[in-house]
Amino acid sequence: MSDGLRAPGPLGVLIGHSTDRRGATGCTVVLSPGGAVGGVAVRGGAPCTRETDIFRSGAGVDPRLVHGVLLTGGSVFGLAACDGVVRYLSERGIGLHTGVACIPIVGAAGLYDLAVGRADARPDAAAGAAACAAARATRIADGSRGAGTGATVGKARGMEHATKSGLGIATLHLAHDVDVQAVVAVNAFGEVVDPQTGKIVAGIRGRHGRIQAIGELLDLGSDAQPPLTNTTIGVLVTNAALTQEDANALASVAHDGIALTIRPTHTRADGDTLFVLSTGAGPRATMPMLDFISLQHAAVQAVAAAVLRAVSQATAVAGIPPAR
Repeated sequence: MSDGLRAPGPLGVLIGHSTDRRGATGCTVVLSPGGAVGGVAVRGGAPCTRETDIFRSGAGVDPRLVHGVLLTGGSVFGLAACDGVVRYLSERGIGLHTGVACIPIVGAAGLYDLAVGRADARPDAAAGAAACAAARATRIADGSRGAGTGATVGKARGMEHATKSGLGIATLHLAHDVDVQAVVAVNAFGEVVDPQTGKIVAGIRGRHGRIQAIGELLDLGSDAQPPLTNTTIGVLVTNAALTQEDANALASVAHDGIALTIRPTHTRADGDTLFVLSTGAGPRATMPMLDFISLQHAAVQAVAAAVLRAVSQATAVAGIPPAR
């Protein structure tokens, strides 16, 4: 692409970060400049989102005209970064052409990182545009950058016992040249567990660096309100050609990857949100049942792997140490 956008890779997307390490926040864009079929699934009681309705089945806009997703820190304030993404794409002629304007369709989800670094540091329109300018198709770094810059896990005993997390990227290759890629920013109340071993790999820091299991702390008789400082957000990209109904079903099942690796999850204090972008060319006919089940299984595995990478690749930010 000209005018600042690189050519998308085999998955048809570009990924870019804007990182404010001093303020301990940032944002990440997943752009589909050629258009994509979108889907979304929101779990938990405290979501922070923009444009999710247009991703759902039955939306009036052509379902192939989704142009990207923004993942951002800064809670609701960080959604302002989406203005920069929309403006950046529109200026380059990427969007829904209405005859009088070019309107990009961009979904967004935010996570709460205001208790890390500076509370007044929030991604804005300039940060969203910067992430677009940095977007590329290959060699995308993950860890404590972009939307994962201020992300943490293990906050059940307060931020002083939290562990640094970040954003993870994982890709799986299926038969018939179908790929699935998950981009997930992990900002969990509880702990992250390796589903293969059952071992807690990141969570609440106890005495002498020991990770304390959240099950040791749960008080079923407590009247205390849980901190609304959580949320795991992400984008699942596939080059499989999906209908909008398929994309939404895939987003729903992909949440199993979060449930496999984060406990607890999907609580009233979470706003866990996963988008799907289907960039596959060709007719969007319903996939054969077994092929779609295989794709759903791969989506779950990719999300789980991305969650694990989010904590394994994290680095210390604002004095909060990573698990490693």
